[in-house]
Amino acid sequence: MTSWLRGNGSVPLCVLLCCSAVAVCAGAGDSACWSPSVASCVECLSRGPQCAWCFKEDFLDGAGPSQRCDLPVNLLSRGCKADFLEQSEVKVEVNAAISSTQVSPQDVSVTLRPGSNASIVVAVKQLERYPVDLYYLVDVSASMQENLNHLKTVGVALSLRMTEHSSDLRLGFGSFVDKPVSPYINVHPSKISNPCSDYEIRCRPAHGFHHVLTMTGNISEFTRVIKRQRISGNMDTPEGGLDAMLQAAVCQRAVGWRMEAKRLLLLMTDQPSHLALDSRLAGIVVPHDGRCHLENNVYAASTEMDHPSVGQLSDKLLENHIYSIFAVEKQQYQWYEELVRLLPGSYLGKLGLFQASNLIELVVDAYKRLLSEVEVSVSVEDKAVSRYWVSVSPVCPEGSAAKGQRCSGVKPNQTVYFNITIGLRSCPDSGEDEDVNVFVRPVGYNESTVIRIHSKCSCSCGPRKSCNDDSQSACSGVRESPNQEQRPDRGLIKDSNRDSPSHCRANGSDVDCSGRGACECGGCACERSRLGAVYGKYCEIDNFSCPYEGGVLCGGRGVCRLGECVCEDSWTGDSCSCPISKDTCQSANGLLCSGRGRCVCGRCVCDEPGHSGDLCERCPACQSTCHSYWNCVDCHLSHGLAQKEAGLCNNTCSSLVGYTDDVSGQTGDMQTQCMYISKDSCRYQFQTITRAGQTQIHINTRPECASRTRLVGTFLSVCALTVLSGLVVVAISRLLLQKRGASPGGAVEGGGYHCTGKDMSYIPTTNEKTVTYRRDRPPDRPVEMHVQVPKLPLGDPWLY
Repeated sequence: MTSWLRGNGSVPLCVLLCCSAVAVCAGAGDSACWSPSVASCVECLSRGPQCAWCFKEDFLDGAGPSQRCDLPVNLLSRGCKADFLEQSEVKVEVNAAISSTQVSPQDVSVTLRPGSNASIVVAVKQLERYPVDLYYLVDVSASMQENLNHLKTVGVALSLRMTEHSSDLRLGFGSFVDKPVSPYINVHPSKISNPCSDYEIRCRPAHGFHHVLTMTGNISEFTRVIKRQRISGNMDTPEGGLDAMLQAAVCQRAVGWRMEAKRLLLLMTDQPSHLALDSRLAGIVVPHDGRCHLENNVYAASTEMDHPSVGQLSDKLLENHIYSIFAVEKQQYQWYEELVRLLPGSYLGKLGLFQASNLIELVVDAYKRLLSEVEVSVSVEDKAVSRYWVSVSPVCPEGSAAKGQRCSGVKPNQTVYFNITIGLRSCPDSGEDEDVNVFVRPVGYNESTVIRIHSKCSCSCGPRKSCNDDSQSACSGVRESPNQEQRPDRGLIKDSNRDSPSHCRANGSDVDCSGRGACECGGCACERSRLGAVYGKYCEIDNFSCPYEGGVLCGGRGVCRLGECVCEDSWTGDSCSCPISKDTCQSANGLLCSGRGRCVCGRCVCDEPGHSGDLCERCPACQSTCHSYWNCVDCHLSHGLAQKEAGLCNNTCSSLVGYTDDVSGQTGDMQTQCMYISKDSCRYQFQTITRAGQTQIHINTRPECASRTRLVGTFLSVCALTVLSGLVVVAISRLLLQKRGASPGGAVEGGGYHCTGKDMSYIPTTNEKTVTYRRDRPPDRPVEMHVQVPKLPLGDPWLY
């Protein structure tokens, strides 16, 4: 909601939205507000918007309640602080979010006290060229035969004339006669289908209203439709023109009225029209409901409802933004002259003959005059019309003149301002607050202003603890003993409504005080719980039924409402444990979670497999990814670091390869440290960096290699030590065998070895070996073979 300011070159720039109240000087005396009969806040404020009520409990102890009512300046001088003053408030707020082209503002909220008023300025801008919808509503009774013939040549000529004033003209057509019941028509069977049978002429049946042609820009189609029209007939003089006008106005979809167009309804007749209550002659007593009743483009309720009243027709023309033009013969001019005065935005034309040229001039002149006169209509809802008064004052642009509540002679692109003052006379009989809508409708415009008025008829008078407590006494000005019978509250809220469930239930709830309290004196008295406190207007808040974080309700970062934590601005989660800020997930390279995860509740959740750590920076298993680059690195190393001929390795590498002395200082969006071991056991460190989808490899040109000479020496030393150890083992083994072959006396017989019988028993004659054969895909059990190899008898010579 914002204040609305507006100005143009012809009107000095000023604040066009203002609040007004009756100004009373402090020196005017106490008589303006004070009266011995004033005993409550409501009675005080009803004396005028300048009055105030002091509800401070110890104000002027010993004085009567009437002393609490006075001018605010007097109450303040007697010791009543401003926080304890109940006084009239007039507020005006404009909803500036609703855009408008012709009428602004379009939505206004006003708060009024009885006796106060507020002023709102509504601006109406006249555009230069409007689209135009013109609907011909023609009386086709028998006396209009000649006039209907003249109408057949109007379409093309009128379209050409209107191009001077509008770039888009559409025409529609409808006809009417009268209600097709007795005594308005002859109900003889021969007359119903052909009212002109006595004259040997074929006429169409009488009808209340027939919609013939929806709005069209095809002038040829309009002319063809007019040429096919035939007259009808009825018995009495007046016609059903007003009945047909209302249907043409409210049946917007059938007629084809456009929202952006200026709407002209042209009524052509040579007789006056029936008015409300005329239908009683035919036994029709049901008032018109103001709705559309077309069936197959024919007014179906013509014989069921009365003619509309002039006031009802006026409202429907305003609601549907329609200008009405009456083209009548001079004999009926006086009758329609009185009617036009009651229909805002109407124009009356007098025609001697309904000739085409006369009709064209009538339509063009009516259009120009209607657009040059800017007028507003202000209406209050019926339920409160007697409690409000409205005043309209136009501020016309330069070159135009004010006439009543409208400006005449307004030119295109000029703006007319209307100062709308609305006052509240009194509150409803119930004494309750009331919301009322006031509609400001510029005549003939498809935009309007809605003023939503809230009449404040109650006094708050501070918090209430019970129906008989001192705070209510302060509101009424009377202290009551607990044993005294309760008197009706003469403050703003009546006793009969204090226990109303609507005061104790939140929106959408069907339980008083959220089921955790009792409705007393129009407010909730919350129950006490051993678990904690229950509070709030509807006992909807507590401090114990929400999740805890670290032993603290809602983590100490929110309040508990209806079992859910309402967190502070920078926290979220069931227990307000999750910070909204993502700073804790920010990596050193400026990415969230190193670009490999999501920040959830202030912590990184890694999305890429294998990555971990507080910022998804670790990946123990990612070393395997280095193997995919080994062929590329090997290719470059095999061609020599000095060449750096990447072209020779294109079939191996899809990455951009570079060389550096140190890979630890490289930076990138996604980095992986790798190592390559060459065939000569040298270790080359390299790093992969992925940036914007492009991978780069940086190879360290300083490998970690052992000296080849040192390796050869080491190898020879190991070999010599192995041979020497073998010789020592062979010598020792031979020595032991020689000792075993010597005799007990130490002599050796013939240098041979003879086994005893006992020794022979321990020498096996064969060697046994179990061999297991397995296939590549073994069956249920393997195949085993036992092979016995006879040993060479002891003493037998070797055969070569």
